[in-house]
Amino acid sequence: MSNNEYTLPLNNAKPKLIAVVDDEPDILELVSLHLKKASFKVKEFETGEAFFDFIKTNEVDLVILDLMLPDSDGFEICKYLKSDERYKQVPVIMLTAKSDETEKILGLELGADDYVTKPFSPRELVARVKAVIRRDEKTTKTTKVFIGDNIEIDLQKYEVFVKSVKVLLTSSEFKILTLLSERKGWVYSREQILNHLDAIDKGVLDRTVDVHIKNLREKLGESGNHIKNIRGVGYKLEV
Repeated sequence: MSNNEYTLPLNNAKPKLIAVVDDEPDILELVSLHLKKASFKVKEFETGEAFFDFIKTNEVDLVILDLMLPDSDGFEICKYLKSDERYKQVPVIMLTAKSDETEKILGLELGADDYVTKPFSPRELVARVKAVIRRDEKTTKTTKVFIGDNIEIDLQKYEVFVKSVKVLLTSSEFKILTLLSERKGWVYSREQILNHLDAIDKGVLDRTVDVHIKNLREKLGESGNHIKNIRGVGYKLEV
């Protein structure tokens, strides 16, 4: 069953291709079955090597990534994807048997867009996939947004520049920055930010948003000081 591919058309639209990377055949079968029922196209991989061989010449719309693979470390795969210009905008949902919060936080710090802990509900996983894809497909009304004199957001190309130098952001970081820039000075609560990201799991609400903000500030360098923490409330963009 490994590397099995199946296409289910949806209203004549091109189906989204989901890459599922997991070394457990039962998990691959379960995840693929439910994704196909939801009209997704699925490509299965039991090793990191097979996955990398495929994406060298093929595009995927989202990756469901197991952390424990026989030949690779899921964290390292995620880190590589999010640091490479070719793949950095591809959403990653981590699938892991590790329920420890530190493992989840590490995944978010490396750029993962969401995570699901085994054992999991297939319906919940499909809902998370849809939510992540939906937020990445949202269109914007303007093309470029400027924050102060140094930050430029290109909403059409999904790019951010600081002093004319491109900064690589994850899709979640990009969404947070654009949200804050919509109303400069407006304070957004952590819950509002998570709702903007279409997050389903509210279990680590505070930590999830704080990790994304921390990473975003670091990537923006000195310009990250525009993002202010309003204690007990949330975050705002101050110019």
